[in-house]
Amino acid sequence: MERAPVVVLGATGMVGQRAVQLLSDHPWLELVGLAASERSAGRPYSEACAWRLPGEPYCGLDDELVRPCDPGEMLALTGGRPGFALSALDAGAAKEIEKPFAEAGWTVVSNASAHRMDPDVPLVIPEINADHLVLCERQRTPGSIVTNPNCTSMPVAIALAPLMRAVGVEAVTVASYQAVSGAGYPGESAWDMVGNVHPHAGNEEEKLALEPKKILGTVGESGVDLADFAMSARCVRVAVADGHLVAVHVKTRDPISPADATALLAGFRGLPLPTSPDPLLVHRTARDRPSPRFDIDNGAGMAVTFGRVEKCDVMGLKLFVLAHNTVRGAAGAAILNAELMLSRRSG
Repeated sequence: MERAPVVVLGATGMVGQRAVQLLSDHPWLELVGLAASERSAGRPYSEACAWRLPGEPYCGLDDELVRPCDPGEMLALTGGRPGFALSALDAGAAKEIEKPFAEAGWTVVSNASAHRMDPDVPLVIPEINADHLVLCERQRTPGSIVTNPNCTSMPVAIALAPLMRAVGVEAVTVASYQAVSGAGYPGESAWDMVGNVHPHAGNEEEKLALEPKKILGTVGESGVDLADFAMSARCVRVAVADGHLVAVHVKTRDPISPADATALLAGFRGLPLPTSPDPLLVHRTARDRPSPRFDIDNGAGMAVTFGRVEKCDVMGLKLFVLAHNTVRGAAGAAILNAELMLSRRSG
């Protein structure tokens, strides 16, 4: 397979940096351009941002010129052939920038929330709902926009999928313990985080209560018919660098024992794509696991780790799930979606 050209929009931010890191030496995707805001455009990458990840700073792209988020200018880097535009933009910028890229023929794979709930835009986790890509045909643009979920919705939806298919889901409540890296850089203030647990000040709870229902829904005539279960969420930030831990309580339509639920989740497999892990769900048996310090790098950061699957006297079933929020929950998810689309084109 000839490697497909990729540009990263918002390459100077935390998720953009993670995308650059994950695209280094990717077997299917070739990073050909870095783009960011006007204040960063025209400067070398090493001057436009401070690298905040472990490993080689800037992944050898120190002198690479950062360009504006303009689809025409990006075409000059691909020989006039639109490729993939991985968007690590914030929601406000994404709303203005992503559609012009799709109109110019680019396949936009977005980590932003701007278009996730648009009726003709798929919200995709490849291992769960690859069939939702059919929505791209309804966008009526030369290119298309595909989104990946919020970094907390991701592990919850992955854990719910096998349960929903096997025994049905009637209601879900979740409480998240989210790392500060989810707020980008410089993120939360030390005053908010040191010696404190900070209730999420944004609209995270609304996203978490809605996005899994779209992911687990079915494509209908007017978009996606949301999955038919009630869901309620509470979100807080904790003084952890990376890794979102979520307590999940599930009321299933048919009874299921903790042992059977554990076997069901542990048997959920990945896909034959470079970034999809196998197993997709990693089980930890100790009572103090999963934990961000020890489990976020399972499956190269792309696996979801779960544990403490137990009987709940109120909902029926309870468990913890954990994911690396900037890998599985952001940049890695966007790259995996690009891999999925490439595999379908070549197949």
